[in-house]
Amino acid sequence: MTKRDTILLDHGAGGKASAELVGGLFAKHLGNEVLGQMDDAAVIAPPPGRLAVSTDSFTVDPIFFPGGDIGSLAVHGTVNDVTMRGGRPLYLTAGFVLEEGLPIADLERVVASMARAASEAGVRIIAGDTKVVGRGQADKLFINTTGIGVIPEGLELGAHLARPGDAVLVSGTMGDHGVTIMASREGLGLDAPLCSDSASLNGLAAKVIAACPGLKTLRDPTRGGLATALNEIAASSKVDMELEEPAIPIDPAVAGVCELLGLDPLYLANEGKLICIVASDEAQAALRALQAHSLGAKAAIIGRCGGERPGKVWINTTAGGRRILDMLSGEPLPRIC
Repeated sequence: MTKRDTILLDHGAGGKASAELVGGLFAKHLGNEVLGQMDDAAVIAPPPGRLAVSTDSFTVDPIFFPGGDIGSLAVHGTVNDVTMRGGRPLYLTAGFVLEEGLPIADLERVVASMARAASEAGVRIIAGDTKVVGRGQADKLFINTTGIGVIPEGLELGAHLARPGDAVLVSGTMGDHGVTIMASREGLGLDAPLCSDSASLNGLAAKVIAACPGLKTLRDPTRGGLATALNEIAASSKVDMELEEPAIPIDPAVAGVCELLGLDPLYLANEGKLICIVASDEAQAALRALQAHSLGAKAAIIGRCGGERPGKVWINTTAGGRRILDMLSGEPLPRIC
């Protein structure tokens, strides 16, 4: 591989090399009428409704993995954060930190993947930035994103809105992304058919929102997994939660790897699943709405909210016991999103 095939410090200097990278690679895949203006700021007409804005940074290792890559993950993660507040995602911005020596072919593959993911989610990338750092000052590629969406009037979702009696649902199997990243990074050579669940959830969420006027909370259980996300909701809403372990869907391959390595799938990251908390009389309607979408085919009702021990999450285990499901302590899987 020659220097021309890799990222050089020149690509971040703002001169000819920078212009070639922006015009020949980023604009080639991400171009649209707003981004194409190439001004210091994108100018867009504010849509009616309230704005939902989220920012995130992505540092996954490896940058390519079964089921996705850092580019599609950046789009999915940001779209999902806007979606969880009831927002309809419209626009993204993307900032890239590139390490000197990164193969340009890898960068192009990532950017092309971002373009596909954005198109599938119905969003446009309207602004961006690129910085280059020296060898050893980053790990290949970091991406920072901001998502902008619009929340329709009358819709209010949030982690603080769960109430005693509400049902707790998940849209599918837990832990897929975390196990897949770990296996890919460590080269475990497992025969298990592992694949990240990375996906944009705005279409799935729209189904639930339309079906359930009593919807209280949507949350994507990313870092820290289902257990941590539910603890955060319980603390914010001042409710407790009682879960039924047999009802929580876990892919057999994920369960097998977790058993082999001593991991708990309830603490592992997901990048294409959501938690849904809804009034008890709409639990079945929410379940039907989730299961009618391809991303929610394995959705399940896994528990309910109560009011006896605010902030606590309990789980009735398959073995017949009952234990507290606490927040994640430590970081068992570095660089997963």
